Amino acid sequence: MLLNMEAENNINIRDSGEVAEKEELLHRKNHRRGGIRTLPFILGNEFCDRFASSGFHANMINYLTQQLNMAMVPASNLLTTFAGTSSFTPLFGALIADSFAGRFWTIVVASFIYELGLIVITLSAILPHLRPPACSTQVNCREASSSQLWILYVSLLLIALGTGGIRPCVVTFSADQFDMTKTGVASRKWNLFNWYSFCMGLASLSALTIVVYIQDNMGWGWGLGIPTIAMLISIIVFVLGSPLYRTVKPNGSPIVRLAQVVVAAVKKRKEPLPQDHKLLYQNWQLDAAISSEGRLLHSHQFKCLDKAAIVTEEEARDPNAAPDLWKLATVHRVEELKSIIRMLPIWASGILLIAASSSHNFVILQARTMDRHLFHTFQIPPASMSIFTVLTLMVGVVLYERLFIPFIRRFTKNPSGITTLQRMGVGFVVSIIATLVSAWVEMKRKKVAAKYDLLDSPSATIPMSVFWLVPQYCLHGVAEVFMVVGHLEFLYDQSPESMRSTAAALYCITTAIGNYVGTVMVSLVHKYSGKERNWLPDTNLNRGRLDCYFYLLSGIQVFNLIYFLICACFYTYKSLEEISQVNNLQDLEQDKQNISSVT
Repeated sequence: MLLNMEAENNINIRDSGEVAEKEELLHRKNHRRGGIRTLPFILGNEFCDRFASSGFHANMINYLTQQLNMAMVPASNLLTTFAGTSSFTPLFGALIADSFAGRFWTIVVASFIYELGLIVITLSAILPHLRPPACSTQVNCREASSSQLWILYVSLLLIALGTGGIRPCVVTFSADQFDMTKTGVASRKWNLFNWYSFCMGLASLSALTIVVYIQDNMGWGWGLGIPTIAMLISIIVFVLGSPLYRTVKPNGSPIVRLAQVVVAAVKKRKEPLPQDHKLLYQNWQLDAAISSEGRLLHSHQFKCLDKAAIVTEEEARDPNAAPDLWKLATVHRVEELKSIIRMLPIWASGILLIAASSSHNFVILQARTMDRHLFHTFQIPPASMSIFTVLTLMVGVVLYERLFIPFIRRFTKNPSGITTLQRMGVGFVVSIIATLVSAWVEMKRKKVAAKYDLLDSPSATIPMSVFWLVPQYCLHGVAEVFMVVGHLEFLYDQSPESMRSTAAALYCITTAIGNYVGTVMVSLVHKYSGKERNWLPDTNLNRGRLDCYFYLLSGIQVFNLIYFLICACFYTYKSLEEISQVNNLQDLEQDKQNISSVT
């Protein structure tokens, strides 16, 4: 009998050695992939996407009204619908990537769809029979035919679908190339999300300067053709980098897993919870595919969901049988649902911030009435004033990374300097200050207009430099460094590992809902703020009360900040048992078995 036990132990040791050898080979293979060398390929793809979309959006209203001879209101509504659709499609792209396609193939296919949309709209700008005749007077112009408009609609739909596959996957696919555990993040002296935002800012800056200039001075054929060529190059470069990428295999629909937890909890709602949460169902082998970085630990919130992990007597009879996941869920899967529920209130706080930034269009109207001369022969286009926000974002990300984090780390002892929630809170405060500055500048502009008797001359240039608007643009850039980047990092860090693309899609949906809320706010204020002294007049901004609207936005943001602080105080960060800790425990158990076998 002792000989049999010794032989059995030797077999176990040999099997364990073979498993360890296979794991070591797999680790070496994964180690050869990924890393910082993959970022030029991945971020290059997103750079060209943002370059194309920024140049496309910034001046598209002029293309629709001047090239297709559309009226202002239908053109504006079309672009609003297109922007909203482009912000909602990432949710479907994320679900496809997380469920079965994977992030790499989702990006590749979506990029080709995006490229096809750009080709269609570029051809419509080049070929004369795909657009109405030119009309320089812009009076009694012949509008685009239904077939010409359908070509436009198809191209916009293809671009929106392509955006839905690229946006939620690029940042998460970039993160897949690195060790994003707490230990891995602490070991690096740079933040992936900061540099991602820097690249996106550089793309927007390039588009607002290069592409818009080409569209206005060299024609729309080149103005749309250059982003199309850039997108094609990015697809080629991204595919060429495929041998270097570390890919994460999708493991079924996360929506189905969340639904299974809810159904199981409802079915066992009358079952009593055990006193010790360690008696709840655990299955490392079942969860291995969706917890490669580590396993979510049990939390004491939303205990009603814990009932999905109760093991009944019937289920305990055959412990080797595969569980029915619609009746029994692991603790890890229950905690996935809890993580999403905890994130939603914090996620929602970003909606009103985006809604408040919808006042950007009115700032452009302010700039149009002011002295925009940089030199005697050159005037700054009103829409180009947003360059100051982009420049501040780019410079701010670098300063945040190189100066702010090392300085604040001395006091907080946090490798990231401050937590993501603290970073978001600072962004909310700076955004409120920026909106207040906007109100003060508008009061100053109207005083100057009254001084020179220009209140009833909406087309006149007020003798006040447009550079008075620069501080508020720069403050909005600082707010984005903290709030926007912090919001994205929070969603990535606190989302379940298997739902990272879906979390990035939530970030895009924040923008969509915020824009719609901002549109509703503007419509309500315009409708109910009176006729004679309307806050947001149709024509003469000098007789409006735009400063009051800015004060209203500031008040809304203050309430939003209070809401955020309440949510942040009660927020519980997810508890993760990293895979290295699990391996250490397994090694310890193996050592104990080896010692026992030798004894």
